[in-house]
Amino acid sequence: MNVLVTGGAGFMGSAVVRQLEAEGHEVSVLDALTYAGSWAHLDGTGAARILGDVCDAAAVRAALSGVDTVVHMAAETHVERSLHDAGPFIRTNVEGTRVLLEACRAGHGHPLIQMIYVSTDEVFGSVAVGGFREEDTHVPGNPYAVTKSSAEALVRVWARCFGLRARIVRCVNNYGPRQHPEKAVSGWIQRAVQGEPLLVHGAGEAVRDWLHVEDFARAMGRVLRFEGPRSVFHLAAQCHRTNLEMVQTIARLAGGADIQFVADRTGQDARYALDDAGTRADLHWAPEVQLEQGLGELLAELR
Repeated sequence: MNVLVTGGAGFMGSAVVRQLEAEGHEVSVLDALTYAGSWAHLDGTGAARILGDVCDAAAVRAALSGVDTVVHMAAETHVERSLHDAGPFIRTNVEGTRVLLEACRAGHGHPLIQMIYVSTDEVFGSVAVGGFREEDTHVPGNPYAVTKSSAEALVRVWARCFGLRARIVRCVNNYGPRQHPEKAVSGWIQRAVQGEPLLVHGAGEAVRDWLHVEDFARAMGRVLRFEGPRSVFHLAAQCHRTNLEMVQTIARLAGGADIQFVADRTGQDARYALDDAGTRADLHWAPEVQLEQGLGELLAELR
């Protein structure tokens, strides 16, 4: 396949680029290189690098030339920043998706073009027990999640009304190499290596599911090749930890670190979780990187 990865110079995008190249796909990347993206993340790959914004229709049309599959990952993703200023999230996550969909509809791909939109477990909001199924109702609890849910709706409408072959992938929290330190795990690990206290919001009771980015990328390779009827995929690790448990694990693996509690985040959702049983069965996929293994490798990398 000839694949365009939007946001491919970011943390998760660069992992997907590496995986797709390893599987023999021709890969190009469209990225605006905001603060979390870097061409250095693509070092060692042969991916064509296109500097451009997904909200720029001309840049998107040019990037789609000869492409048969789009993996749409370009997004603003930081929940706390979305609470302070939702504007950039609405622009990139919603308007950028519309621009990309319009470019596909205009024929700059071809009738068999496939779009894979990467979304998040956060579109559902919080769940006390179990995990959300693919068809469950969205109740997003922060501006970032609202924009991802809105973009999903656009993708579904373009598929229904204009025949776009589209798939949606929702995933849980990823961690791994090249992640920006504003994110929880990368920030905690960096502080542990630097001998600084690890900061925990509130009492650290919020529960997240932690998936290594290389496991996510392997699943994405299978989504591209999938030929069945499934159009929505849930990628989860079933590795649920409270934030306090995660910090305590990192502190232990680092040989000791202080833990400092700070004010809870506004609108903090208590627990995110996905039911991924159907996806695992259809893709014949399961995570391979154990949590302590992945965290240990990150600590060793930064030391």
